[in-house]
Amino acid sequence: MLAGGTGSRLHPLTRITNKHLLPIYDRPMITYGIEALVKAGITELMLVTGGIHAGEFFRLLGNGHDYGVDRLLYAYQENPGGIAEALGLAQRFAGSDKLVVMLADNVFEHSLRPAVAAFEAQRRGARILLSRMEDAEHLRHLGVAQLDGGNRLQRIIEKPEEPPSSLVVTGVYFYDSTVWAVLPELKPSGRGELEITDVNNHYIDEATMEYDVIEGFWGDAGESIDAYYAVNDFVRAHGANKD
Repeated sequence: MLAGGTGSRLHPLTRITNKHLLPIYDRPMITYGIEALVKAGITELMLVTGGIHAGEFFRLLGNGHDYGVDRLLYAYQENPGGIAEALGLAQRFAGSDKLVVMLADNVFEHSLRPAVAAFEAQRRGARILLSRMEDAEHLRHLGVAQLDGGNRLQRIIEKPEEPPSSLVVTGVYFYDSTVWAVLPELKPSGRGELEITDVNNHYIDEATMEYDVIEGFWGDAGESIDAYYAVNDFVRAHGANKD
């Protein structure tokens, strides 16, 4: 689980703590992601974080047992070098096993168990979760899936001026162990980070990327102040991670 970054889009709230420790309704944001993974059958986790508030995660989560986690490890990302760089810190944790990567500011209405089961049955490669969004202006600020006529993924396009579909990439990614050979080949983007979209497009180019379109609500609580409060409002009214 990735809980790093500077949280600049949620300033000034994040001047006092990591964004993933801000409350969503009645508990810290990160606990929703942990709950989602545990309910999906994933009980061995590594939390990757950084910045001056990293120790607060240990104070909250401890060994993870109170949250249903059997084994919880921590890794520290010294600089905000991107999601793909943070993923690289989990290599010794995951080894040759398949792994699920979740951005800790993502909140889902329904269980991730069907997607986890689908990836367990997948022979090789990667898998992503897509969510349907009809707001064209919002699509221009996200990663959007481009499909061919047969519903095969052709590309993930970041912040497209002309969105090729209404399917956006959520912050949950599944990879087999070949990802450790992909990461060293990445080049920093224009903002100086290693981008997870480049990892996903690698698997698309290799024709080993699968996807699921999730049902129900998905929100990125770290996207903006408005998005943060929209996720709060939804969870307060409807809950999250429902079977």
